[in-house]
Amino acid sequence: MPVNSVYLLLATSAFFWGTNFVLAGPVLADLPPSWAAALRFLLGAALMLAIARRKGDDLLQLARRHWPAHVLLGLLGIVGFNVFFFHAMQDTSADNGALVMATNPLLTTLLAAVLLGERTSVRHLAALPVALIGVAVVISHGDLGRLVRLQVDRGDLLMLCANLIWALFNVATRRFMPKVSPVGNTALMMCAGAAVLTVVAFLGDVPFVLPGLHAGVALAIMTVGGTVLAYLFWGMGIQQIGASRAALFLNLVPVFAMLVSGALGTPPTPAQLTGGAIVLAGVSLAMMPVRRRATA
Repeated sequence: MPVNSVYLLLATSAFFWGTNFVLAGPVLADLPPSWAAALRFLLGAALMLAIARRKGDDLLQLARRHWPAHVLLGLLGIVGFNVFFFHAMQDTSADNGALVMATNPLLTTLLAAVLLGERTSVRHLAALPVALIGVAVVISHGDLGRLVRLQVDRGDLLMLCANLIWALFNVATRRFMPKVSPVGNTALMMCAGAAVLTVVAFLGDVPFVLPGLHAGVALAIMTVGGTVLAYLFWGMGIQQIGASRAALFLNLVPVFAMLVSGALGTPPTPAQLTGGAIVLAGVSLAMMPVRRRATA
């Protein structure tokens, strides 16, 4: 796959996940976190299975050969991350949550180096703080002193746990995701995660309630874009360029969240646009092709 196509897939995933931060509010207004996570992936898994079947994937053979990988990735990237994410977003602000997740590229880079032996270029390491500075400008609206005044609470600690689990998921995807049939493998991973999330929701002490129209539409968009397409594209991108390089695209998540909020009636400030430009500069710095010297 051409590298520019891989970058486009990863950027699209970041766009959908940035949208998720905006959509989480109306979803959690009607649904408890456990049921929000379960419904999101029950619907996502059903859609992925339909796509895989239409594509002609032999799901039974994939499951027999690779079920340990499907279960592991489902427990990390779907169960672990989403349980902490939805509970965190119930108790913290979008600014705090996005700021915590902005450290994920650095965490993934470190884990990929330790666990996978991925080598990281000097330019990639230099791009990490550049992009992180841009994220800080976006979240603080240009007032970096606002970051100092952000209060750390239970939601932020839960988001830290989600952040660590997502970094482990990135590394595990690179190491364990089967190299064949990305659609089928993503569908089976979602099935494993959805099954566990549904059990967790049923065992909880909060009964299921049918979401209203506003929450239902938000959940549908989150399912199609922020679940089916985002997870599929993300897994394909990690397989192509590695966990640490792919994770740098997560810096685009708060930028896209800002732009989506603007489209819905909250226009970005000049400082936020400046921060977004810094993030894009950092990501572009890391992803520019390296020119090799011609040999005589």
